[in-house]
Amino acid sequence: MATEPVDVLVVGAGTSGLSLALQAHDHGAHVRVVERRPEEFRPSRAMVMHPRTLEVLRPLGVTDALLERADTSPAVQLHLGRRVVPVRVSDLDLPDTAFPHLTLIRQADVEAVLAAALAERGVEVERGTALVEATTTPDRARATLHREEAVEEVDCHHLAGCDGPASTVRGAAGIGWRGAPYAQEVVLADVELDGDVAPGLAHVVAGRHGLVFLFNVGERATWRLLATRPAGTDALPFGQPGPPVPGDELQALLLTAGLPATITHVAWSARVRLQHRLATAMRRGRLYLVGDAAHAHSPAAAQGMNTGIQDATNLGWKLALAARAERQHGVGTQTLLDSYERERWPVARLVLAATHATFWAEAGTDPLATLARSRLAPLGAPLIPALLRRRRLVAEGVRLLSGFRVSYRGSPLSLEDDPVPGGPHAGDRLPDEAVTCAGRRTRLHDLTAVPGTHVLLQRDAPPVSHADLGQPGPDADAHPSQRPGAHLHRVTSMRGHGVLVVRPDGYVGYRSGEADPTLIRDWLVLAGEGHG
Repeated sequence: MATEPVDVLVVGAGTSGLSLALQAHDHGAHVRVVERRPEEFRPSRAMVMHPRTLEVLRPLGVTDALLERADTSPAVQLHLGRRVVPVRVSDLDLPDTAFPHLTLIRQADVEAVLAAALAERGVEVERGTALVEATTTPDRARATLHREEAVEEVDCHHLAGCDGPASTVRGAAGIGWRGAPYAQEVVLADVELDGDVAPGLAHVVAGRHGLVFLFNVGERATWRLLATRPAGTDALPFGQPGPPVPGDELQALLLTAGLPATITHVAWSARVRLQHRLATAMRRGRLYLVGDAAHAHSPAAAQGMNTGIQDATNLGWKLALAARAERQHGVGTQTLLDSYERERWPVARLVLAATHATFWAEAGTDPLATLARSRLAPLGAPLIPALLRRRRLVAEGVRLLSGFRVSYRGSPLSLEDDPVPGGPHAGDRLPDEAVTCAGRRTRLHDLTAVPGTHVLLQRDAPPVSHADLGQPGPDADAHPSQRPGAHLHRVTSMRGHGVLVVRPDGYVGYRSGEADPTLIRDWLVLAGEGHG
């Protein structure tokens, strides 16, 4: 059975797939999302959302709902040997973001918010639908889907593989998968406890045998236990919850960590096999890899969900605008489509290296790693409160982990023309500065908090209209996702004659010291937001 073609077919309804589908829809694409799992719930593996991830999701209108389900001021007790160090990471020294905090939120809650936002837009996740084959030609992708007894053939402009480490899309694309398994595995469990473990806190133990976390955010019980230990010898699927863990083994993990608690009930448990691998490419023709399908790593530094969502919001708008340009104007957008891998593959490689090193320190079983955790870390524990009081140092660490320092200056979409010194370069994240626009004080991320491309004109720049850019004017009554063309803003607190053009994912695409409508229009055409 062949069905109506779509612009973007998303395979996988995790956080990456849902984010990509939502952004592609909000930039005008006809989207379908298929998920092989018939059930909606699955236990959360990710628990932390970084500030930059909230920023890239903000134009999609979901951040308020996410924060309602989150803890933005998590308190932690760090156990290092016999020392217990209280840590609270909130109100970080991050003046250029609306989210100056770490956010503790379950992956299942993130998926629920994103899926609800899609449903409000009329896009339902098609559960119990598996991709069995995918092919690509220069101008189309084709997918074979299987659901119950039915087989469906779907043509699409683009197919995004957000289907995890065992990606069917990656296999269909013939893309390599380089790396190795870890010698350690993760144990997850939702449990009830009895003992002297302070409630309302996250407990982190870095001990000789590895890392133990206790979060009071369990999904089927009060506490979520996460621990590392040497991997078993059986060949479990990577990255997926495996068989349950006996209660005595869970109790042994707490005792070994020195936590004074007795497990009174186990609601759910699983082993998760880990690996560190990187796809050799993130695109093959009209097939794309996103999130865990493109890079799989340890849970260290809470990078998996965050990196995947940032992949998705880099790609979603590009697929939507490329499909629209092809559909409406019959023009190719090869530079736009090529930019995804050019921008995100180097980021994935760096994240993989950083998480690999961090996981060695947290869970490595070699003599040096165990010595560092069991002897050196307790000795350095008294210094931790003083280091945390250095708010700028802590904030800089969060910037690095969050992706604030990610830049696409080498991207084919990052162009500059006689820029004035200072300010963000083309390819840099737009900082959330306080500005004046239309006679009122606001912040830059407030101006860009709706889907689309944003043209920021400096105070003395010549007038620029949608007609100058070859685009129809905006319809004030339309939903932001239905408004054609770029959004124009004159920022009167920015002195000069220049312009910044901000991409839908919050990065500067074009910067110039003189706002020439022809050159702005040329960049919009390059980025799929217009035609020549």
